Amino acid sequence: MQVFLETERLVLRQFTMADVDNLVGLDSDPEVMHFITGGRPTRREEIVADVLPAFLGYYERFAGYGFWAAIEKSTGEFLGWFHFRPRDGSLADQPELGYRLRRSAWGQGYGTEGSRALIRKGFTELGVRRVFAETMAVHAASRRVMEKAGLTLVRTFSQPWPYKIPGDEQGDVEYALTSAGWEHQEAAAREQPVGSSSPAG
Repeated sequence: MQVFLETERLVLRQFTMADVDNLVGLDSDPEVMHFITGGRPTRREEIVADVLPAFLGYYERFAGYGFWAAIEKSTGEFLGWFHFRPRDGSLADQPELGYRLRRSAWGQGYGTEGSRALIRKGFTELGVRRVFAETMAVHAASRRVMEKAGLTLVRTFSQPWPYKIPGDEQGDVEYALTSAGWEHQEAAAREQPVGSSSPAG
């Protein structure tokens, strides 16, 4: 198992072709896919031929960027994935953060925990200057994760999407955090009195 990073409760590791069933199960839940495809599952054939090879290709193209399988430490259970990678044609030091987790993992702070760890690694080890994340404006749960991870709303916009999803007329939102902003957050956290902290998201 090629581990990328660990948090208190998670291991983020590289994907392998043995993860086909994990991804099929994740993408078969209409609730998980609601804000992505309107609830349509991803076909196994597409995962085998396109999705997993694309995931694996990142490890060869970029050092420290890619899609990472999220494993719960206490059970070894596959919970979903995070990505931390530059978009095609974008600057390598301005990666996009994203995540897709099984419904059983929702509401337990895993999204925030994994996102914060990736952001920290980006700013402290990978030379990242800016992290951004996008979601539908109506996707309140995903927006909360972005906010709890330290990102701030920077714009609302519209983009073409192949699926009709309720609420898409309200557009999409971008959240972002710069290295200077992250350093300011870290300094403020260090100055907090012992015993005070933000609630986990």
